[in-house]
Amino acid sequence: MRLWTLHPRYLDAKGLTGAWREALLAQKVLSGSTTGYTHHPQLIRFRQHPQPLMAVGAYLAGLAAEADRRGYHFDTEKIQETGNVGQIEETDGQLLWEWAHLGGKLRKRAPHLHQHPGGIIMPEPHPLFRIVPGGIRDWERGARNLG
Repeated sequence: MRLWTLHPRYLDAKGLTGAWREALLAQKVLSGSTTGYTHHPQLIRFRQHPQPLMAVGAYLAGLAAEADRRGYHFDTEKIQETGNVGQIEETDGQLLWEWAHLGGKLRKRAPHLHQHPGGIIMPEPHPLFRIVPGGIRDWERGARNLG
């Protein structure tokens, strides 16, 4: 499960649709509709939010907005709870780690998209996240071997 901190505009089509499916799964986990993935580390920041289902709903809405911008259709009727929610704090270290991780994925599956747009050094986050100083999160499995 990958619930990107990055703004969905940076994802290729496969990444955007994958994020949609995985966020729908996260919604099921948070609502208690499934017993799988209940301890997945990507859910920690949503579980810590005062309104976890609304937070994942806001995340899904951000993905759907990007899909609409590209002319795709994601069924927003699948979003269980919507509304204004407070942003989730995420670190600049986490955002940059994901930026590099996405670059690696794009290099393999979509080389024409691999060059990050416009030489961006600090990418924008998904609208649900507010970036604060800090390192890569402890829950980030792929970064555990870096330290």
